[in-house]
Amino acid sequence: MTAPTKPTHPAPSPTDPASGPPLGENLHSPVIDWFGENARDLPWRRPDAGAWGVMVSEFMLQQTPVSRVLPVYEQWLARWPRPADLAKEAPGEAVRAWGRLGYPRRALRLHGAAVAITERHGGDVPADHAQLLALPGIGEYTAAAVASFAYGQRHPVLDTNVRRVFARAVTGVQYPPNATTAAERKLARALLPEDEQIAARWAAASMELGALVCTAKSESCHRCPIASQCAWRLAGKPEHDGPPRRGQTYAGTDRQVRGRLLAVLREAHGPVPQSALDRVWHEPVQRARALDGLVADGLVEPLAGGLYRLPLT
Repeated sequence: MTAPTKPTHPAPSPTDPASGPPLGENLHSPVIDWFGENARDLPWRRPDAGAWGVMVSEFMLQQTPVSRVLPVYEQWLARWPRPADLAKEAPGEAVRAWGRLGYPRRALRLHGAAVAITERHGGDVPADHAQLLALPGIGEYTAAAVASFAYGQRHPVLDTNVRRVFARAVTGVQYPPNATTAAERKLARALLPEDEQIAARWAAASMELGALVCTAKSESCHRCPIASQCAWRLAGKPEHDGPPRRGQTYAGTDRQVRGRLLAVLREAHGPVPQSALDRVWHEPVQRARALDGLVADGLVEPLAGGLYRLPLT
């Protein structure tokens, strides 16, 4: 006796003419209108932010909430208002200014991008998507985000929030896969409005919808402008049945040890002896592993005599 087949509720394809008008056409206006009324006033969205401000924000916002980014962003742009200003500094100063944002390799990558922008593009963040992608430390997401948000171009911008909105509203599942798939990229391209300015607005609006309404937990469907069209809601909000979602831990991990070691180096005005670093963590094997990792990542520079400092080159 075979088990009964589980019913499915396939979402209409955004390019299937049998499903009526392209799905994106039904989503664009309500989401963009909602964005116009509910978008947060963030400094990197203001006209005076420029492409450099947008780029800095995109580096800082990766895996980091807006509330933590805001003060560091303001301090960063006040100190380094143009890429050339940052490029003149030692990379260790970027790590120092990064503070406790976490994932400090982003600071080194942003410094490397600033140097390349200064050397290759006269200090101006390039508008061309291919040139953005060729910068060190710039991946597909960041290149698309800068091209879209800073220059109003038509590119799919797939961050975690956008992927979750598309997964629910179009695909009918609660969460997107752990890693971005080719199918997600294809869907994002199919949903892009044809007009460049509208496409750029759509990219920002769908991201904000995921950040404020279609959140990972406690989604607010009653505030969602496309709730009536959401495939996941219409299917009864089926539970996630894919691979387990990755959880983030911090306490007791090498990440925590690395953070404590870097905190000592950031606060110092010169090289730091090994003994000062030894005091930040009780377990010597994990402490040594974390310090070795920082050196390997270029975040810490070892000197003769057991001294350490933030990198100068």
